[in-house]
Amino acid sequence: MEFTVEKTERYALLRVAGEGDFTGESAGAFETTSRGLFREGFSRLIVDLGPIQTVDQGALLAIKKINRQCSNELGLLVLVTKNDELTDELEDARIADLTILPTVEEAIDAVFLNELENDFGNGADDEYDGELDESFEPER
Repeated sequence: MEFTVEKTERYALLRVAGEGDFTGESAGAFETTSRGLFREGFSRLIVDLGPIQTVDQGALLAIKKINRQCSNELGLLVLVTKNDELTDELEDARIADLTILPTVEEAIDAVFLNELENDFGNGADDEYDGELDESFEPER
């Protein structure tokens, strides 16, 4: 399986070239491509599975690995498909925090929301750690 890769400042978009099934054989290419993108600093990946009809266990394992890697890097893996049967297969795999959306545009929005959540999360931790300052006395 071949992928075309489009890189932007915030994410990388992988598009599956050609129709078929996402199997263990193509999972190796997916992992290799994704790991190369991680080395380049991309932790937010959008994978357009438009022409894919089914996935096998090898592909699900690869998706799980790459999803975990994205999460560890505070990124996001978004799979894009309008195929309801494929969506059901992916959801039945119960991959934690896997995002599946019907369009690339919605996936791009999810990437921006992920970035904002990470930015707000990091800033909030710096300003307030959940403990009250015992020495503070309000003015009277």
